[in-house]
Amino acid sequence: MGGDYGPPETVAGAVAAVAEGRGRVAVLLVGDAEAVQPELERQGGDRLPIKLIPSDGVILDSESPLQALRAKPRASAVVGVGLVKEGIADAFVTMGSTGAAMAASALLLGMMEGLERPALGGPILGYAPTTVFMELGSSIDCRPSQLVDFAALGVAFSRTYLEVTDPRVGILSVGTEEGKGNRQSKEAFPLFQASGLNFVGNLEGHDLGSDKADVVVCDGFVGNILLKTFEGLGEDLARFVTGRLASHLSEADAAAVGQDVYYLLNQIEYNGGGPLFGIKGNVIVGHGRAKADGIARAVGTAARVCETGLAEKMEEELNSLRARTAG
Repeated sequence: MGGDYGPPETVAGAVAAVAEGRGRVAVLLVGDAEAVQPELERQGGDRLPIKLIPSDGVILDSESPLQALRAKPRASAVVGVGLVKEGIADAFVTMGSTGAAMAASALLLGMMEGLERPALGGPILGYAPTTVFMELGSSIDCRPSQLVDFAALGVAFSRTYLEVTDPRVGILSVGTEEGKGNRQSKEAFPLFQASGLNFVGNLEGHDLGSDKADVVVCDGFVGNILLKTFEGLGEDLARFVTGRLASHLSEADAAAVGQDVYYLLNQIEYNGGGPLFGIKGNVIVGHGRAKADGIARAVGTAARVCETGLAEKMEEELNSLRARTAG
């Protein structure tokens, strides 16, 4: 029910994911039966391993997630996360309210020890597809120790999902020297040095695509601005490139190049979404503007997250961090 184009594009994404999965994926579609069932039949999904799970209500981006959870206990996000809690589903995928997904996940699935709320992260640059950014907007104000926790989660994702053997960790700052940065990054630096992680020091903004680190850490205030800056640049550059190529290529080819440029700066939208970090379960939060192809990729991400045991590996990495830094 969530996202800018649900349910038609959501159903289409589910149909594509099941077809592409070739028996690897089955989908439970959670939503208003009157809206979803006709789409499912129209797109031939009723002949595939796709089952409708009725829900009542949708939590909107404009609503307070916690208040909405109480007011709408049968909303699609709550029912979807509940299926994971009950073991009926292996993962929950949503293109809807990120706040609702985070709140429902924390409440129903629980947080890993020492974490206060789910974290957002993952690759955001198409030209640096294995560089993980932590954190992207969940925790606006962070203690230095929280940045180390985010790094541990990012390392587990990098090692498990992206298959990077020994992920390098860097702090996003205003200079590469140890003493550079604001109070938060300065106080975090020695904590990273003592963490046992493969810490490579500070990084500057122009280092983000240079393969100097596999996990880049910042607080959610900086990370969210970074994410949306890249998104806006992608849109602007795509329009510019498409316009400049219009007299040299066909309209379709020029648009295709512009789209490639856009995805170079918007990896999350291309992938359809990424996992919530730090919860005891598998929840994939997608981009609200994702259409069928992106939603299908998000379902594929969910399948891989389950197959690799990512949540368990994240918890193991956090426990190892706690043991190394105890006392």
